[in-house]
Amino acid sequence: MSKRDSTTFAPSNRDSTASITLLSNRASTQSTISKKGPRKVILITGATGGIGQATACSFARTGEYDLALHYHTAKQDSRDRLLHAINDSVTKVIDVALFQADLSFYTDVRRLHMEVVEQFGGVDVLFANAGTTGGISGVKSLADVPIDVFESTWRTNCGSSILLAQLCLPFMEQQGWGRVVFNGSVAAWTGGFVGPHYASSKSAVSGFVHWLGNNVAKKGITVNGVAPALIEGTAMMAAAEEDGEAKKRLAANVPVGRLGRPEEVAETVLWMVNTSYVTRKIIGVDGGYHPY
Repeated sequence: MSKRDSTTFAPSNRDSTASITLLSNRASTQSTISKKGPRKVILITGATGGIGQATACSFARTGEYDLALHYHTAKQDSRDRLLHAINDSVTKVIDVALFQADLSFYTDVRRLHMEVVEQFGGVDVLFANAGTTGGISGVKSLADVPIDVFESTWRTNCGSSILLAQLCLPFMEQQGWGRVVFNGSVAAWTGGFVGPHYASSKSAVSGFVHWLGNNVAKKGITVNGVAPALIEGTAMMAAAEEDGEAKKRLAANVPVGRLGRPEEVAETVLWMVNTSYVTRKIIGVDGGYHPY
């Protein structure tokens, strides 16, 4: 279930008017879709991960968005780390609510959306960021990936994102404005090194971006994707970061000569939300590693 609290606290070394309000989840009695507050609402899935947290902080820093933050794990330290990072970023009063869900189950995806709407009234911006490797990486043979791993990976990486977009779009269409951003992968272009289950799930996301972006472009809604590669502080890079030599070898293969930072992906997401003339695009955030 969702993490629910009602604590307000001010960030250190910031203006005294800046604070986060951790909202308790109160069910809405509204029969029509309407916003509850003056700020736009962004829903970020996988918000406790490196890219998710960096994106939450980037949007918090603007002071223009309330944050609906999804997380998978029930570990308290992950939530605390996320909230402390946001607290250090805010410059104005914003509302933040945390929601737990296992996105490999569509019932959880629907519940997540329902609870966000109950809390905030609607979603203006969706960043479908959550993803998984299915616990398998470095696959050498198709036979090494059980079909149930394919299916669970597709549900988390692709199906849940499509379903959330489907659920969030009516509100965006009603108000004539919305932004949908997917976290894809360069594996959609190259096959990557994780495995066929992961690459195929991300390829499906890319195809969906192109179709949906064309379908809703005249409704004031843009649909884009980021395709990160070799980003520090992400689950994908955890093993390499523990091996200093492996990290150096990877960085040496990147044209800019280093690994990327989660904040650089977040900056791209924020740009995609701010611009209105870019849609149906997948932007590689990879230091020039792939020429796409």
